[in-house]
Amino acid sequence: MTGNRGRPSRGRFCDPAVMEILIRPARDEDRPAVLALAARLAEGVASWRDPEAAVDAARQWLDTSLDPARERRGEVFVAVADEQQVVGVVSVNEQRHFTGAMEAYVGDLAVAPAAVRAGVGRRLMTAAEDWARRQGLRHLTLETAAANTTAQRFYTALGYGEESIRYTRVL
Repeated sequence: MTGNRGRPSRGRFCDPAVMEILIRPARDEDRPAVLALAARLAEGVASWRDPEAAVDAARQWLDTSLDPARERRGEVFVAVADEQQVVGVVSVNEQRHFTGAMEAYVGDLAVAPAAVRAGVGRRLMTAAEDWARRQGLRHLTLETAAANTTAQRFYTALGYGEESIRYTRVL
């Protein structure tokens, strides 16, 4: 599940010219700020899905990804504004495609509302792509909600192409 939706707020992070962003691997002290971004990942979830369950799932995945004791098959990067406030997060790991090929997979991308349209998402995706290249992986895959047209436009603008469509029927 990947989100990147919302309008830019008029907060202090809106102006890309004054926003100084550092992209770096997440640290344990970033955990509260990263988990606070999980709510952004429920935007665009299908109306028949429980949005709280989506947020809880995102929180759990991010929390597990940040666990320093876990086997490192991936990385979590944060965008830090003004050297102190986490304004974005991306998680990337290795997974096997159904064809058998190993690829990189972005599990979550979230940007704080005040940092939307400041280049934060683009820079986080570049970090995920660079990580994948260093692992020798040839593809980076992600998913986003069908209703999240903002995220779809964002990924298309970055050069991502639609590979599959998932259908669900409420019973």
